[in-house]
Amino acid sequence: MNNMPLEELLRLSHEIGREDRRLAILGEGNTSARISEDEFLVKASGSCLENLRSDQVTRCLSSKVLTLMEDSERLFSNEEVDEILQASRCDPGAKKPSIETMFHAWLLSLDGVDFVGHCHSEAANKILCSKRARDFAENRMFPDEIVCCGRASVFVENCDPGLPLARGIQRETREYIQEHGEAPRLILLENHGIIGLGKTADAVLACTFMADKAANIFEGAASLGGPVFLPRDQIERIAGRPDEVYRQKQLNL
Repeated sequence: MNNMPLEELLRLSHEIGREDRRLAILGEGNTSARISEDEFLVKASGSCLENLRSDQVTRCLSSKVLTLMEDSERLFSNEEVDEILQASRCDPGAKKPSIETMFHAWLLSLDGVDFVGHCHSEAANKILCSKRARDFAENRMFPDEIVCCGRASVFVENCDPGLPLARGIQRETREYIQEHGEAPRLILLENHGIIGLGKTADAVLACTFMADKAANIFEGAASLGGPVFLPRDQIERIAGRPDEVYRQKQLNL
């Protein structure tokens, strides 16, 4: 196996998990990387992003995991979900993959998505646990937020972790793609946290850090009378400007 995806996944995990960033503590958050059309790496359950090791990363088969996502109406017991996740391991002796492996497998199947990072940003969760959560998701306040996080975020209403969350992410992300014609860069989970996705680990880091910064700005603006959002036509202009597209390439986004 090419070790590059693993090395980049570990780097992504360590950066998100740094204690001073206040994005994840203890066993919070998870990360993943696509290896091929049917294989991906995902953080093992119970491990910590800050000091994640290669033996705490599990290689899984997408086709196995995605059987849970094919029929949104089909009910699976917790035991059935666990059995399928365990059976998805390429190495039967590997650690159990994260309970959020399902949404990672599905997001990594999207065009242009090779890395995914999920965390519980303290700044973002102040908003996502408030009545202003959808406001934060659907609007943009400054140009670099558009460049790194996209023209809007997918917003997923509160639901249980595991399969219910994965199906909620799938449903809302499909609506976003239908509206915008591209995969999102940022997914916001009500009462839970954030997901950054992109072609590179750097793209996921840029999205995650900028979302965290935007959350801090949103909170500050809310205390001063409320944030002033950019007009939609300006957001669309900035999202498609050649100089911004060039800058994204230079930043490996």
